[in-house]
Amino acid sequence: MSKERPNFEYEEKYRLEGYKYIAGIDEVGRGPWAGPVVAAAVILPAECQKMAGINDSKKLSEKKRNELDLVIREVSVGFGIGEASCEEIDEIGLQPATFLAFSRAIEELENVDYLLIDGMQWKKCKLPNQSIIQGDAISMSIAAASIIAKVYRDNLMCDFHKDFPDYGFDKHKGYGTKQHIEALQKVGICTLHRKSFKPIKAFTK
Repeated sequence: MSKERPNFEYEEKYRLEGYKYIAGIDEVGRGPWAGPVVAAAVILPAECQKMAGINDSKKLSEKKRNELDLVIREVSVGFGIGEASCEEIDEIGLQPATFLAFSRAIEELENVDYLLIDGMQWKKCKLPNQSIIQGDAISMSIAAASIIAKVYRDNLMCDFHKDFPDYGFDKHKGYGTKQHIEALQKVGICTLHRKSFKPIKAFTK
């Protein structure tokens, strides 16, 4: 595959094999101590060879992500967003919860016959699929999914901040920052915290 990133080479490869609705899928929120893990699945049109600025969401500014989020939603053939809650993460584990979010995102799509998955192997996936290491920097569809997922989860954590203002969720989005640790030391955990995560266990004794 070409080193020009991200691009449509994987999408074109599988279209030539007869697949029509190829979705890129990515997740955000595996590392935070609070909030859900969120997945997005995006199908871009075949003629959409270039979308200016599309890249791995981690490499984009918040302003650029928000701009691209609107564009992707408008031009996509379809997109879906799925969540797995902090309770589900605690109950079944982070990896299974991530795949649960994947499934829920895919269920939002009207048509999908092939998946391009960022990074991880999804062995129980019922659809034909290709796992791509650092896929959000390689596949345009996965990069688009990474943006949709990131913007959605960031907005969600900002909304949670209104209900739990002590933690600064609008700033760190649930990650283990100094501000977050200090808030935990002061007020303890809330219902959004992942009790199965080692740093949080220290505050649940």
